[in-house]
Amino acid sequence: MKSRPNYLAGFGSLVWLFLVGLPLYVMLIATFQSRADYAANGPLAFPDHFTLDNYVNDLNDGFAQYFLNTVIVTVAVVGIVLLLVPPLAYAIVRSQGRTTGVVFRLFLLGLAIPSQAVIVPMFYVISKAGLYDNLIGVILPTAAFAMPVCALILTGVMRDITPELYEAMTVDGASPWRTFFQLVLPLSKSGLSTIVVFSALQAWNGFLFPLVLTQSAGTKVITMGLYDFQTEHGVDIPGLLAAVVLSMLPILLVYLFARRALVQGLMGVGGK
Repeated sequence: MKSRPNYLAGFGSLVWLFLVGLPLYVMLIATFQSRADYAANGPLAFPDHFTLDNYVNDLNDGFAQYFLNTVIVTVAVVGIVLLLVPPLAYAIVRSQGRTTGVVFRLFLLGLAIPSQAVIVPMFYVISKAGLYDNLIGVILPTAAFAMPVCALILTGVMRDITPELYEAMTVDGASPWRTFFQLVLPLSKSGLSTIVVFSALQAWNGFLFPLVLTQSAGTKVITMGLYDFQTEHGVDIPGLLAAVVLSMLPILLVYLFARRALVQGLMGVGGK
């Protein structure tokens, strides 16, 4: 029996495609126009002459430095999360003591504390530590606020590893560290991919910590560099949108390659 085509679903898909595609079209098409052409023709007009000047000017006007700073912060945050969270999650899952459970619950209190609530004491601590206007002063709090969610995700994934596998490793004479590296990490790839994407997004899109904890142009990141396109005479919209495109490409590529593992990791939250 042939199934009838679902015209309502098709129409809804077209509406969704229009709602998603129109902003992308407006953003991309503006990056290939000069500021004068954009002002004269409007945001929906197709450019008469394509130009890459907006991208070239962005890179020449300091955006390349902002991009590099953001890459440094993102790689460092992801590195800290990958170094600390997997052993922490493994200890939480395998430990039978009450102390570990209490520590884990206290650790998860970080989910209930917004960064805006602690930005003043954070500024004081970073300043006293001599890390103000330094990328390290942005990296450490960003990683700290990403770790509770990452720990929650990874513990959920590791709880899905059956006890029989742990027992088989124990019978084979494996130490806890050998079990961690040879069993737990390979079976937790989806969770690891998830925390990599999550922590990278947190670092790449971070705004509050760079805003409060940095000052000079040499420590600016992308989210702060976008302010440079606003002047007392207006906003350079084509240049701003070109900078937005440049800033979103790396994290978009990370998401495209890791999206399947990201969904699988999020489905494992809570575990068994």
